[in-house]
Amino acid sequence: MEYFSIIIVSIFVNNIVLAQFLGICPFLGVSTKVGTSLGMGAAVTFVMAISSLVVYLLQYYVLEPLNIGFLQTIAFILVIAALVQMVEIILKKMSPSLYQALGIFLPLITTNCAVLGVAILLVQKEYNLLQSFTFAVSTAIGFTLALVLFAGLRERLELADVPKAMKGIPVALLTAGILAMAFMGFSGLMKA
Repeated sequence: MEYFSIIIVSIFVNNIVLAQFLGICPFLGVSTKVGTSLGMGAAVTFVMAISSLVVYLLQYYVLEPLNIGFLQTIAFILVIAALVQMVEIILKKMSPSLYQALGIFLPLITTNCAVLGVAILLVQKEYNLLQSFTFAVSTAIGFTLALVLFAGLRERLELADVPKAMKGIPVALLTAGILAMAFMGFSGLMKA
C-alpha cells in the first residue's frame, strides 16, 4: 500500500475517533480547551509512534518465533504502559501546567483503546516496519485533529446562546455526532 494512501486514510477516512469510535474517553474528557487537546494529542502521538516500532519488533522477532502469539495483548499493553510512564515523567518535569491540565487522562493513555487498537491493527494489516510507523503517526495525527477540532467547537459553544437543556454534555455529544458525520464524507475519497 502506498504511504500517501496510508496517511490520508488514517487521518481522514478511517479517523480513529470519528470513524472507528476508539479513544472516545479522552475525546470527550480532554477536549474542553484547544491547548489541552494539543498536549494530549502530542502525548498520544509520541506513544503511538514509539509503540508501533516496539510492537512490530516484539511481534515478529519474539512472539511469532517463540509461538507465543496468545500473549500479544498483554505484551502490547506492557509496552504502552512503559511508554506512558515515560511521557508522564517527562511532562511532569518539563510542563507541570500541561501535566496538571491532562490530569487523570494522561495515565489513561495506557488503557486508551485507540492506542492498543493501533498496535493490534498493525499486526492484522501485516504492515512492514515503515508502514507501521507511518500508520501509527498518521492515526495519531487524526486523533489529534479530532480532539483539536472538537475542543475548538466546544470553546465556541461556551460563548453561544444554547438552550439551557442542551448546555454542557448534550450539545457536546450532538456536536461530536455532527463532526463524525462530516468526517464520514471523506469515505468516498479513497478505498480504506
